[in-house]
Amino acid sequence: MTETNIEKQSARRFNFPGLFAMLLHPSEAFSPMSSDRQSSWLTPMLALTISTILVVIVTGYLKTQAALSGVVELPPDWQFWTPEMQESYMQAQQTSQGPVVNYVLPAVGALFSLWLGWVIFVGIMRLVSTLLGGRGSTQSALNIVGWANTPFIVRDLLRAIFMLIAGHQIASPGLSGFVQPGFFYQFLSRADIFLFWNIALLGIGFSVVDGLPKGKALIGVLVVVLILIAIQAGVGAAIANFG
Repeated sequence: MTETNIEKQSARRFNFPGLFAMLLHPSEAFSPMSSDRQSSWLTPMLALTISTILVVIVTGYLKTQAALSGVVELPPDWQFWTPEMQESYMQAQQTSQGPVVNYVLPAVGALFSLWLGWVIFVGIMRLVSTLLGGRGSTQSALNIVGWANTPFIVRDLLRAIFMLIAGHQIASPGLSGFVQPGFFYQFLSRADIFLFWNIALLGIGFSVVDGLPKGKALIGVLVVVLILIAIQAGVGAAIANFG
């Protein structure tokens, strides 16, 4: 392999300027993927990995500072807990401070959820696209979903900046501040403008790359996203109730 070919392959694999193109001109950014069989998903997923770790670091830092000052971040449904549960929670918070708890474990969990969720979503969308008449491949689905995640990078950066300025964690993410803790709280905590942006990019991507009609691609994406979020919300609500 010549040096020129190596440089071209490296540039294609790490195309960070493409992140801005995806946010500003998504149709033009997706167009080359319809004929390009190379994997280009590494760039957005690597950037999303870094932004995810950044949020974990900022959150861990705020938790550490709060613990040092004697301030403890309370759960959103704190007022519904019994006095015994509140006391147990405060004791647990005092004994669970440290880099492993505040940084390592949250980072591992967040990255595991990110990459596993990406693979699962790609598999489901590949199946749905095929059933709807799409002519794409697994490789194209990996690229589409990876690049469509670009808005979440922006969300992570904004969250990190907001938490550093405010000096505390985000109490009610997404639209969860409008409902009481429970299934709908978990569901709406995952719904924000960046999720809608992601859905729009997914619809554009599968329309441009897989050749699906725009309406059919958007409906397929929307159904899959809503089902997966509902599952996540159900699991989150069950864990919260169990806790």
